[in-house]
Amino acid sequence: MTGATPMPDPQRLARNAAIYYAADGYDPAAKGLNGRRMAGESFLRGFLRHADIDEAVFLSHNLSEAENLRAMADRLRPGLPLRMQHLRDPARIAPLGTVSYPSPNYAAELWRRAPHGTAAWAMCGVTHTISTKAVMEGWLALRTAPLAAWDAVICTSNAVHAAVTCQLDLIDAHLAQQFGGSVPPRPLLPVIPLGVHCDDFAPDPVARAALRAEIGAADQDVVFVTVARLSPHEKFDPIPVFAAFAEAQRALPDRRLHLLFCGVFSEAYSRRVFEQGAARVMPGVGFHLRDGADRAQRQAVLAAGDVFLFPIDNIQETFGLAPVEGMAAGLPVLCSDWDGLRDTVTPEVGFRIPSHTLPARHMVPEALRHQGGSDSYVQYCAQVSALTELDFGALVARILDLARDPALRRRMGRAAAARARALYDWAAVIPQMQALWAEQTARRLAGPGQARRYRPDHLPVAPSPGALFAAWPSAQIDPGQHRFALRARPEGALSLADLLAVRDYQGLKRIFADPAQVAAVLQALQQAGPPGATRDALAQAAGMRPVLADRVLIWLMKYGLARRL
Repeated sequence: MTGATPMPDPQRLARNAAIYYAADGYDPAAKGLNGRRMAGESFLRGFLRHADIDEAVFLSHNLSEAENLRAMADRLRPGLPLRMQHLRDPARIAPLGTVSYPSPNYAAELWRRAPHGTAAWAMCGVTHTISTKAVMEGWLALRTAPLAAWDAVICTSNAVHAAVTCQLDLIDAHLAQQFGGSVPPRPLLPVIPLGVHCDDFAPDPVARAALRAEIGAADQDVVFVTVARLSPHEKFDPIPVFAAFAEAQRALPDRRLHLLFCGVFSEAYSRRVFEQGAARVMPGVGFHLRDGADRAQRQAVLAAGDVFLFPIDNIQETFGLAPVEGMAAGLPVLCSDWDGLRDTVTPEVGFRIPSHTLPARHMVPEALRHQGGSDSYVQYCAQVSALTELDFGALVARILDLARDPALRRRMGRAAAARARALYDWAAVIPQMQALWAEQTARRLAGPGQARRYRPDHLPVAPSPGALFAAWPSAQIDPGQHRFALRARPEGALSLADLLAVRDYQGLKRIFADPAQVAAVLQALQQAGPPGATRDALAQAAGMRPVLADRVLIWLMKYGLARRL
């Protein structure tokens, strides 16, 4: 029939997901520069540009914050419909049936889903750093929440998958021993990498020449670049790296090595370790710093480099997004044989330096001190880093191999750029995520018999105050069983607007009901006159659900504006 609205394609709907949006997960400019937020921002750009969808849906507790996404969408994909849905009514993401969440810690969202039923929609989280106490305890919270077999957590590397599986094995063994019987299904744990926008890192010969001239790097000199947070306790210990470069420099009398670091220091301590360490340990090697918070400087540093250096020795790292950006810029990579770098940096694109740690029994004190609160996260990471070795001799040898052989660097750089575009550009990664969402939808729709629905007022981790504190008041009332009328008030009493202004609930950015809704119930009471009206009649006259009218009525009685008959 001409003009009829086309029916949505179920397969396309299954491959779409509502994006749970909070600025902390996606906005490094507003919330601070770190890998998690930069990866989140990059994902949003990739999703909006490459997702095979008819509509982008964002779920947020702060819709004004999420509105900032419209400008990004207009720039990247003009004409794509955007829909913003408040978290107070998450079921309205329909007809979508999956929520993409920017962390693995979504137990609270499973409880938010519980009153709607565990099959109402699927949750899909993603790992970033997994070494924090909050994330490690989050896995236990996830296993005791109403998790379903169609929920998922994307592991960004095979190493992360191994670590997550290790902890889930320990948690499940504990739960089975503590409570007996079987444990619930685990979430799906697919390995899908983070992505980059390869076009953003195209080599820039002009920027290369300008920055190399600025740092005094001659044509025959070799510039190793690093783009990372510059922290000796949360990224890598620079002193052994400086010592390896000093040794390599002594074997290269005909050219100078340069280390060009682009990053941010979280505190003066880190800056002191890097700057004083470089001056004292490798005085013959060029050492240069640039601001990692400046996108233009990050891109200029990649353009100026000959090799991307990423000698990570820290459990804070999980995937290693920066080396993939270096690969996209056409740089060979020299990195540690560590976590996700084992997936991304293959022999044709660079060298991985063997790394070694101690067996589990040696690091029990670090685990218990961190879990018990004796050690901060920084102390925990620093102690484990101190007990992690990168093969010093191999590091020196690979520095020399790359410094002496321009043809090797060019060959590896070309292979690196090709690998980055084929496997790690968002154009290749987003379809993998959409395939996962489709699988989650298929599992969810095929398993309604496994679904559970929880009473909204009986959630064990978020019991209603009306249930938890039922013993506090003299009694609880059911407004649906009463009639209500206005209460006579003395002349000169404050108006409703004045009372709300004096009380200033909005000072806490929370109010029991919208002031317009309070006024609507009060007006309905005035129209009812002395005989009063039932709760249902008042709710109908005010145009609201009875449960909301109950909240307004008890407040009106609290302030002497209404009474029960």
